[in-house]
Amino acid sequence: MIPDPTAFILANTRLQPAPHAPEISLWLADEVTPIWRLTEEELGEMGLPPPFWAFAWAGGQGLARWLLDNPREVAGKRVLDFAAGSGLVGIAAMKAGAASVLCADIDPFCRTAVALNAEANAVTIAFTDADLLGDPPPDTDVICAGDVFYEKPMAERVLAWLTVAAERGTRVLVGDPMRTYFPKAGLDLLAEYEVPTTRELEDSAVKRTRVWSL
Repeated sequence: MIPDPTAFILANTRLQPAPHAPEISLWLADEVTPIWRLTEEELGEMGLPPPFWAFAWAGGQGLARWLLDNPREVAGKRVLDFAAGSGLVGIAAMKAGAASVLCADIDPFCRTAVALNAEANAVTIAFTDADLLGDPPPDTDVICAGDVFYEKPMAERVLAWLTVAAERGTRVLVGDPMRTYFPKAGLDLLAEYEVPTTRELEDSAVKRTRVWSL
C-alpha cells in the first residue's frame, strides 16, 4: 500500500513537455536512478523494474506524435492505452478527439500518475490496474501499445493478445524503437521518427522510433 502516491510523484518529478509531443506536459523525473531507488524504498521492495510512469519512452512518444498528427485514427472512437505508463498515448488520443480512453497498467503508481497527467492536460481518462493479458481483449475500437517488446515473455504474451484483438477487428497501433523482442513480421509501417530521449534510459540521446499497425 502506497501511503500517498500523489505526494510522492509531485515531490520527485516536475511538469514538463514531452520532447516529441510538446503539446502534452507530463510529471516526469529528470534522472532514472534516484527515483528508481526512491520507488523501491516507498514500496519496501528491492529489484523492481524501472518506474516506467516517470519517463516519456521513445515508443510512446512516437505513437503520441502520430496520433496528434493523424487524429482521424481515433476521433470519436473508444481507445485502450495498454501498458500506459505515464498515460502519454492516452492523453494524445483524447487530444486527437477520442470518445473515451482507458489506460491500463499494473504498476502501483500508474493510476495516480495518469490522473495527474490527465489533469495537467485538461482531459478525462479512465484507468484500470487489471492484468488484461489474462482475459480476451476488451471490446474497444483502438488499442495502442507503446514500448511493450522489451522482455521476451512479456513480448510473446502481448503479441498473442494483440493479434487476437486485431483478428476481431480492433485497430491495433504499436510504437517501438525496434527493441530486441519486437516482432519481425505481421505489422505495417505507418511512420518513423527521430525521438529525443536520454542515455540513462536508452543507448543514445535520440532513438529512431517507428509506429506500426498490426
